Amino acid sequence: MADKTTIEQIKNLRQAINEHNYRYYALDEPSIPDVEFDKLMRKLQELESLHPELITPDSPTQRVGTAPVKAFAEIRHEVPMLSLDNAFTEEEVLAFQQRISERLHSYDDIVFTCEPKLDGLAVSLLYREGLLISAATRGDGTVGEDITSNIRTLRDVPLQLRGNFPALLEVRGEVYMSKAGFAHLNDEARQHRPLSKLTAESQKQGALERRTGATQLLTSAVEFRKRSNEKIFVNPRNAAAGSLRQLDPRMTAQRPLSIYCYGIGQVSDDHIFQKHSEILQCLREWGCRVNELTEQKTTIAGCLDYYHAMQEKRESLPYEIDGVVYKVDDLALQRRLGFVSRAPRFALAHKFPAQEQVTVLLDVEFQVGRTGALTPVARLQPVFVGGATVSNATLHNMDEIQRKDIRIGDTVIVRRAGDVIPEVVAPLLDRRGEDTRAIELPEVCPVCQSTVYRSPDEARARCMGGLYCPAQRKEAIRHFAHRRAMDIEGLGDRIVEQLVNLGKVHTIADIYHLNLNQLTEMDRMGIKSAQNLLDAIAKSKTTTFARLIYGLGIRDVGETTAKSLANHYRDLSQLMEADKENLQTISDIGPIVAQSIHTFFSQKHNREVIERLLKAGIHWPQTERKAVLPLQGQTYVLTGTLTAFSRDQAKAVLEGLGATVSGSVSKNTHAVIAGEAAGSKLDKALALGVPVLDEKEFVRLTSDMRNQA
Repeated sequence: MADKTTIEQIKNLRQAINEHNYRYYALDEPSIPDVEFDKLMRKLQELESLHPELITPDSPTQRVGTAPVKAFAEIRHEVPMLSLDNAFTEEEVLAFQQRISERLHSYDDIVFTCEPKLDGLAVSLLYREGLLISAATRGDGTVGEDITSNIRTLRDVPLQLRGNFPALLEVRGEVYMSKAGFAHLNDEARQHRPLSKLTAESQKQGALERRTGATQLLTSAVEFRKRSNEKIFVNPRNAAAGSLRQLDPRMTAQRPLSIYCYGIGQVSDDHIFQKHSEILQCLREWGCRVNELTEQKTTIAGCLDYYHAMQEKRESLPYEIDGVVYKVDDLALQRRLGFVSRAPRFALAHKFPAQEQVTVLLDVEFQVGRTGALTPVARLQPVFVGGATVSNATLHNMDEIQRKDIRIGDTVIVRRAGDVIPEVVAPLLDRRGEDTRAIELPEVCPVCQSTVYRSPDEARARCMGGLYCPAQRKEAIRHFAHRRAMDIEGLGDRIVEQLVNLGKVHTIADIYHLNLNQLTEMDRMGIKSAQNLLDAIAKSKTTTFARLIYGLGIRDVGETTAKSLANHYRDLSQLMEADKENLQTISDIGPIVAQSIHTFFSQKHNREVIERLLKAGIHWPQTERKAVLPLQGQTYVLTGTLTAFSRDQAKAVLEGLGATVSGSVSKNTHAVIAGEAAGSKLDKALALGVPVLDEKEFVRLTSDMRNQA
């Protein structure tokens, strides 16, 4: 049992160490040499080892980490951790000012707090009676991960606040890894040496600011790890995020992590703040580390000056920043401005321009998306840009490739901005060699070998094997099962994902060969649910010709065009054999749509799937139809509100009589049906001289024609 003298000695050591930590981390004004600080810490450790009953959670010695956890628990943020809107140009910053001015009806005497935007991980620290009781990641803004044990290992996170603090206080901050710490971490990992000394050294930002060549250290360490074929940490932000989310806090304790605090969340009523700058000053007094580069500006021009100053300092800073943040300083004005969606109106993140590097375009591959769109992807000589090693970049589409005149073998500029997919900006034409070659669109799909077709009015080319192509499989099934297509109730996204991922369905025809055993093997699928789905699949076998055509997912063929095709062709074989000229005899089908339909049915794989659908029992009533329906070839437009019909009902009546229902008025429109509160479509019809029918005239017209039919 410890005597009073020992208890008092431990208390005094903790107070002294906390004071020195505060002066070192929060004020950047160390009052004793490191060697003297280390002596105090060793003395405290010795006393606590002799009297473990006196160890408290807020002791400066309790930062080494506890035993590993199996998984992170969740912590709900009582005050949501919102994201900020981004600006990339001065025009967007001026628009931000304009929105504030309009909402406040004044722009006089508005002060902005300007802060560097660290490229790290946002966290929340909760203090009760000055003691750190929990910490969480931002998560989705409402719920984050419990990282309390890991946060406690950061030496510049106060375990006990100082001064006159609120009874309850939530501190918001950004955890980051310095450039030098990141470079040393890679180097230490290569040599497999302990990082305890590194951690203490690299977290001292005052010392780091006096170091030179932080950026060179970062680059050289990355390059060394690449040459040695060892796994490297890609950038300081990812290294910080990964370090903070270690399941074993002892691993986090070995990583060179630091924090800057930038605001508060929930706070008890015993502290009322008037300004954001006041909050920052209080955080500093309570022992929290606040960025010393924060400044106040009274004009938006001053904010932009701050932005340019930080941009010039960026490379010399000991940590990564990707922009600056502007906040209205007055909290009452912040409350008046409020929020939009998940972002505050009173704050803005002004991001730095995208970072660019030069490399060589080695090759181009075409990826096939879920809708069949082919996207050219550049394979690059790996280059470190924007905090990451980039070996792939988007080329967008063939129009962009031709506009920029990009060729395989070119030396190109690659841009990466934040989390945006890297892109090839332009070739350096003065470095173009004779061995470069043009990028050509493949004639067949690289996944399924179906024909690739590029519509004249589209920038993207597409694979036409929609019923067979593995890349389009899930999307084809979802569309086929849609309620406006085959209407297979219960075949939603989750079931489609499982059916495809488990290899139970490869094409839409396989849906009709599923059985009870196959379905009950899937997650969360009981016998009753499986049987209900099988019943819905069986029910869908009886459909309409138009629904089946729409369900095939032919490019450019929506519900209206599907109905026109069903009205024109007596059976599926006629439609499948129709040439482009024949298809264009239908009033609402032009050369582009005709080409899409013809190309779709000309694919061997698509025809095989359709044959399997028919063998599975897909059928529709055969109806006698007149050679020409009463409104065949006529286009109508609906506008306003009808009293006896819904919009869909009126559309169905017109289409049943052979008409095409369009969403816009043109000189080719046969007539406009105008209900109550008709708007711009009615005005355009009158201007073009298009006939206008009211609801009574519409009912009289369609009733007479249906009676004749």
